[in-house]
Parts: sequence; structure tokens; C-alpha cells
Amino acid sequence: MRLIILGPPGAGKGTQAARIAERLSIPAISTGDIFRTNIKEQTELGRKVEAILASGGYVPDEVTNEIVEDRLSWPDASNGFLLDGYPRTAGQVDALDGMLGRHGHRLDAVLELTVDEDAVVERLLKRAEIEGRADDTEDVIRERQAIYRRETAPLAEHYADAGLLVQVDGMGDVDEVTDRIITALPTPHTED
Repeated sequence: MRLIILGPPGAGKGTQAARIAERLSIPAISTGDIFRTNIKEQTELGRKVEAILASGGYVPDEVTNEIVEDRLSWPDASNGFLLDGYPRTAGQVDALDGMLGRHGHRLDAVLELTVDEDAVVERLLKRAEIEGRADDTEDVIRERQAIYRRETAPLAEHYADAGLLVQVDGMGDVDEVTDRIITALPTPHTED
């Protein structure tokens, strides 16, 4: 299966992506993890991304698209993947469609975890307290939620129009959410 997972900060995307990928025997691919690994290892990409982020900028679509296309070419992604954190822009959606099309593939579904914003804010405030994240104030968390809604709403709408969006209630016990996602997944497409 070729999947994307969407959801606001604190919705449990990373947790669910790992669990779903394991159940389906496909890699969970997080652009954030790829960037962090490259920064830690001080690769050429890592140094480039670190400089962009240090200046408060966003990693340009061209760079992000390049790393995703490279990662999707790895043997473990040949039978499917679950993308977390990509695509985030209309340009990235088009780039992903192009990448998949060049290899005769298409997405099976785009999962969107729906959550109660107030509950998520509470969850993130507790996590910030436990982990000592002083910069994670309620105002900052709510602003991240607003940015997510602004940037992701058009993507969710695009995938809904394409008949690929599958909304799943992301609230509740982690196991229950995983089971809801598995149940909601469509039957995988067979490649022509």
C-alpha cells in the first residue's frame, strides 16, 4: 500500500505511522526524521537543511522533493510506504504524483487523523511539562494548530476530491485508533 498520513501536531501521527507501517510491512517515511538524521550526521543535505532552519526558513520544496524521491527508490519502499510530513504544499502534491506516475504507481489512500483541538492542546501542554519544553506554551501550540489547518486543509480537500481521503477519529486509546485505521483502509490497488 502507498499511503500518506495527515493530522495536526499532537494527533499521534508518528505513533500511528510506525504502527500501521509495521502491520502492513511497509516503511514509515518521515521527512522530519530524514532531515534530523542528516543534520545529526552532518551530511551535505544535513548542513544545507540545518542552515535553512537556523535562519528560520522552510526547507524548499525542491530539496524536500529530492529527498523523498530518493527515499522512495530504496528497495524497502518498492511494495509500498506510509509518508508522514509529506506532502505539505500543492507543489509537493504535484511532485509526488509525478514521482509515483514515473514508476507506474499511485496512492491507495490518504489517512487524516481527526482530533479534538482542545484535547490535543492539553496533551501537548502535559508533554511539554514532562519533557521540559518551555517554548511549548498554549499560544504557541494553538498557533501551530492554526498553521496546520491553513496549510493542510487544501491538501485534504484535494485528496478528498480525488476520492483518496479517509478520515479516522484519532482520539482515544492508541490501540483503538490503530484498529480504526486498519479497518478504514481500502483494498490496495493492483498495479497494471
